Amino acid sequence: MTDSQDLLAEYRRNGSDAAFRELATRFVDLVHSTALRLVEGDTHRAEDVTQTVFVDLARLARTLSPEVRLGGWLHRHTCFVAANTLRGERRRQARERQAVEMNTLQNHSEADFSQVAPLLDEAINELDEADRTAILLRFFEQQDFRAVGQALGSNEDAARMRVTRALEKLEEFLKRRGVTTSAASLGVVLTAHAVQAAPVGLVVTITTAAALAGTTIATTATATAIKTIAMTTLQKILIAATLVAAVGTGIFEARQASTLRNQVQTLQQQRAEQIQQLQRERDDMASKLTALRDDNERLNRNPAELLRLRGEVARLRGDSKELAQLKAADLENAKDPEKLAIRDWLARAADLAQRIEKMPETKIPEFRFLRPVDWLEIAKDASLETDTDVRNAAQMLGGLAKNAFARLMRDALNKFLEVHNGELPTEITQLKSFFPVPVEDEVLQRYELLHSGNLEDVPGLDKSYRLVAEKSFAPVGSGRPLVQIGTNGFNRTGQ
Repeated sequence: MTDSQDLLAEYRRNGSDAAFRELATRFVDLVHSTALRLVEGDTHRAEDVTQTVFVDLARLARTLSPEVRLGGWLHRHTCFVAANTLRGERRRQARERQAVEMNTLQNHSEADFSQVAPLLDEAINELDEADRTAILLRFFEQQDFRAVGQALGSNEDAARMRVTRALEKLEEFLKRRGVTTSAASLGVVLTAHAVQAAPVGLVVTITTAAALAGTTIATTATATAIKTIAMTTLQKILIAATLVAAVGTGIFEARQASTLRNQVQTLQQQRAEQIQQLQRERDDMASKLTALRDDNERLNRNPAELLRLRGEVARLRGDSKELAQLKAADLENAKDPEKLAIRDWLARAADLAQRIEKMPETKIPEFRFLRPVDWLEIAKDASLETDTDVRNAAQMLGGLAKNAFARLMRDALNKFLEVHNGELPTEITQLKSFFPVPVEDEVLQRYELLHSGNLEDVPGLDKSYRLVAEKSFAPVGSGRPLVQIGTNGFNRTGQ
């Protein structure tokens, strides 16, 4: 169950009607019972006090400290509102009438609730903050000792001792006022009578009134609504009688039934949407799993393809070893013309890499897809005398790098279409998991999707070579072609 403090925080943040309704449901018995005691059993006046307290809560919720305990605040505010309501009346006579009305209550050992009730809330307010919070949590909010201890920052045993000491202080206060009882009897009395059920329908009235107060409290319409809430009992009876005579009780019941039906339909619709979303996610994961299984089975059924892939890996490893061997010390001292040419070739490639590293503006993220042989190929014939020569060489390397990436993008795109039954991705990053090698978002974000929907709806030429395109990061007219990629391959186009 959500903690009352969390509900209050939610109402502070966004004015949630559901959160306030839950708070009213939880605390209406506490407030109404307190009000009923303070107004000497006048049920109509107790309802007025209860409504005023919750209207004030809706109006002042955003000003309350996050540390305030809602039960304690409501109890103190109920005492304040009830005192204002009874100001000017003869309270002694009201207590006598209240004693007569409550003489049918069952006595609990040494304490008679009809004697304790008129003084109970005054006695509670005489306690210090910790004792008052313990009493309200234990008997008014009906929390167990563990919950009381957690709220006070202690343990269950400490909470039990705190409640016992607080009951003893209440006992002493009542004795000074002429009511003889014991701490144990007070515990029994509070357990049985501290909180009594509020009238049916009072939560609905409170929630409606609070909604008006919480949303448009500064407007004339709201001021009128608040005044209506504060009407005397006689005025309410007259208005209610007029409404009943005019339209009958059936309209109210029909409206309630209609509201409940709308709420049920909304909940059912939300649940159906959640189920559909979960089903779509399940189907998507199942499709991906099926595609992976098919790829695995295809490789197992086709030894030739598996051997080809293994051969490609071996060839790449061979290229790396060959370059490493070419860099061996024997080349440094070699006099053979062929070996001298190779050494010079490697030196040019290394020099090109170092000079490009010092000119980061010439590099693109796709460089990571270059092979060692690509560097050697460009360095072999390139002139590296000036920075312009280096930039030209870097541009040619960029072309090779983008070609290598385009082939990977084509294969990833085809795998995605196969898994998703021809549906094109909606975000470029959706292709990330379909690349055979890791691809950073930095690379993917350099490209954009040109089409969406199903592949069958895309024109033939676009389908083959124009599904994904490189974004332009160079000035118009710079002469740098952009790569376009489709299911059959890729091509280049000017800006």
